[in-house]
Amino acid sequence: MAAEKLSTKSYEAFVNRELSWLQFARRVLEMAEDPAVPLLERVKFVGIVGMLHDEFFMKRMSGLKRQITRGEEKLSIDGRTPREEHAACRAEVLVQTEVLDHVVGNVLRPALAEQGVPILDWSDLDESQKKEMRNYFESSVLPILTPLAVDAEHPFPFIASQGLMLAVTLNTGKKERFVCLKVPANRDRWVPLPGGGAYVPLEQVIAANLDHLFPDAKTVEVSLFRVTRGAEGESDKGVDVFENPGGPTTPGSIISQVTDELKARKFAGEVRLEVASNMPKALREWLREQIHVEPDEVYLLEGLAGPADLLAFRPVGRPDLYDPKYKPVTHPRLAGLPAKQPAAIFREIQRGDILLHHPYQSFETSVLRFLESAAYDDSVLAIKLTIYRTSSDSPIVLALAEAARRGKEVAVLVEITARFDEAPNIKWGRYLENEGVHVAYGVEKLKTHVKAALVVREEDHGVRRYVHVGTGNYHGGTARLYTDLGMLSCDPDLAADVAAVFNELTSGTPCEHYRKMLVAPHTMRDRFHDLIQREIEHAEADRRSGIQAKMNQLQDPAIIRHLYRASQAGVPVDLNIRGLCSLRPGVEGLSENIRVFSTLGRFLEHARVYRFENDGDPEFFIGSADWMKRNLDRRVETISPVRDAALRRELDEFFGVYATDDESCWDMASDGTYTRRRPTGKNKSGRSAQRVFMERA
Repeated sequence: MAAEKLSTKSYEAFVNRELSWLQFARRVLEMAEDPAVPLLERVKFVGIVGMLHDEFFMKRMSGLKRQITRGEEKLSIDGRTPREEHAACRAEVLVQTEVLDHVVGNVLRPALAEQGVPILDWSDLDESQKKEMRNYFESSVLPILTPLAVDAEHPFPFIASQGLMLAVTLNTGKKERFVCLKVPANRDRWVPLPGGGAYVPLEQVIAANLDHLFPDAKTVEVSLFRVTRGAEGESDKGVDVFENPGGPTTPGSIISQVTDELKARKFAGEVRLEVASNMPKALREWLREQIHVEPDEVYLLEGLAGPADLLAFRPVGRPDLYDPKYKPVTHPRLAGLPAKQPAAIFREIQRGDILLHHPYQSFETSVLRFLESAAYDDSVLAIKLTIYRTSSDSPIVLALAEAARRGKEVAVLVEITARFDEAPNIKWGRYLENEGVHVAYGVEKLKTHVKAALVVREEDHGVRRYVHVGTGNYHGGTARLYTDLGMLSCDPDLAADVAAVFNELTSGTPCEHYRKMLVAPHTMRDRFHDLIQREIEHAEADRRSGIQAKMNQLQDPAIIRHLYRASQAGVPVDLNIRGLCSLRPGVEGLSENIRVFSTLGRFLEHARVYRFENDGDPEFFIGSADWMKRNLDRRVETISPVRDAALRRELDEFFGVYATDDESCWDMASDGTYTRRRPTGKNKSGRSAQRVFMERA
C-alpha cells in the first residue's frame, strides 16, 4: 500500500468494520489456544468465540444479507459492496472455525481427559455406561421429545434460532420418512456420567437411542444441523424499533412495538445453516432449500456444534483448572464507613470525588451501597437512575422500589430496546411502576445508553445533589466480570448536568446546554472534535500534545479522519480498543503517530476513558460512549469530565498500566491484523494489566 496514495478520504485509509470485529473473535480464540491459561478458562474462551460468532451472524451478517436482498450497492467504509463484505466475512469465519475445531478436538478434549473431566463421544462409552445413559434418556429426555414429520400432510417445521436439531431418516420397510427432532434446550447439553467426572453431549445420547422413539424403524440415520436467524424481525406494523426506536408517536406505543418485535424476531430470516459433515449431500441440499438459505450460507460442522454451549461446561470440584478466585475489595475511602448509617456515604462524597474501578473494587460496597443508602436515608428526597441492562435478581431495582415505598420521588429510565434484554427490562419497568416509581421507556428515535444515577438530599444548608456516573451498567453480575470505571461526586455543575439529562429523558424535551458533561447527540461530537483540534493546535505551536483513549470500538469516520489529521500534525495518539477498529495505525504520511492496541484477559474490558494532554494540563473524561457513529448520533450518551487532581493522577496510572502490558495485549498493524505482545529480556513472567490491578487493589 503506497503511502502517497492514502488520504483521509480514501477507502484504503480504513479497515472494514465487520472484518475488524472478527479480528476480536480471533484474539479471543488465541486465549483458548494459550497453554498458560487454566484449562477450563480456555474452554470458556472457546464458548465466548462461539457466542461471538452467533452474535456476528445474528447482527452483522443478517444486516449484510438484507442489503444484498434489497440490491443495495452502497460501499462500506473501506470500499466494499455488501456482497464483497459478506464473502470476506464468510472466508474469515471458515478459517476461525477450522482453528476452533482443532483446538477443541485435538487440544482441549484430550487435555480434559487427562484431567479426569472428559467430554466423551457415545462411541467412547463402555456397555455399562451406555446402559446408564439409556436409562437417563428413557426417564428424563424421551418424554420431552417431539418428532416432526415432513411429508405431504406435514410441511417443513419452523426451526428456532440456534437450537440443535437432528435430521432423522427412517426406513420403515415400506418407504423412507424424514423427521426433525429438536434437542431439548431445557436439559443439560453436557450430560454427566454416573460416578462423576465425564460428560457426554446430549445430542449423541439422543441419536444413539432413537430406537426407543422409533421402535418399528429398520434403520435410522441421524445427522445434526443448526439454524441461525437474524436479530431483527418485521412486526405486523412494519416497524423495526431497533432501527427506528421512536416509531409511531402514539402514547406508550413503544412497549407494544418492542413486544411485537420480540415475537417477530423468533421468525426472522435465516442467515446461517450449519450441518454435520456426515450429512449426505442430497439431504443437505434439500434441507438448504427447505430453510431458504443460499449455498454460501451453509457451513459444515466438523467438530462440536454450538460451541457457545461450552460456557455452561463448568465442572465443580476442580478449582485448579480455573483462574484463582478473585474477591473485589472495598474502596479504601468507603471501607471504614459505619454499616448502619445510610448518611455516612454521602458525608464521605462531600470530602471529594471518589473514582471506582470494577471489578477490582467492589460494586456492592460502592454503587449498590450508594443507592441502598439513598433508599433508606430519611434526608433523601429523590432518586433517579438509568437501566440499560441489569441482573435478573437486581438488588438495585429492589432498592428503588423500597425508596418509592418510603415516600421518596423515584424516577427510572428503562431502555427497553437494549438488544437481547428487552423482555427483562419491560418486566422490571412494570414492576417498578406497580411500586410507585415513575418509569420512562426511552427517548423517541434514540436509544438511551447513559450510565448515571442522581440522588437529591436535603441537608442543613439546603438541597444537595449527589451523582454516580460510569462506564458500565447497573448490573451486579457483569460488575464482577467487566472492567469499568465510575465516579461518585457532589460537584454542583456535574450534578446539574446529570439532572438536566434526566429531565430530558423523562420529559422528552431536548436540552442542549450543559455545563461540563458531553451529551450525545447534542454536544458530544462537536466537543470531541474541539478537543482533538486543540491538541493539533498545541502540536503545531510546539506545545505538549497527546491523546490517549480506551474504548470498546472505534468506527466513526469523522473522528478517525480527525485523528489522522492529529497524527499528521505530530500529536501522539495511543488507543486501547477492545473490539473493532476501522482506523489504520502506523501508516506513513497518514497515521505514523497513532498506536492501536487491544487488551484481553479474564475480565471483559469495558471502560471508556479519554485523556487530552492540553499542553501539560490534561483533561480526563469517562462515560458511556465509544467513538462509534451510533453512539455519537443515534443514542443518548454522556461523557463526564474528571476534574479532581487525585482522580486525575489515578487515571494517569490507569493508562500507564495498560501501556506497559506485555502479556495480555495485542498490537494492531496497519493491515488490520493483530500481534500479541510477549515479554522480552529478563521479564519472562510478563506483566498483565488486569493482574496488576488485582494486586494493587
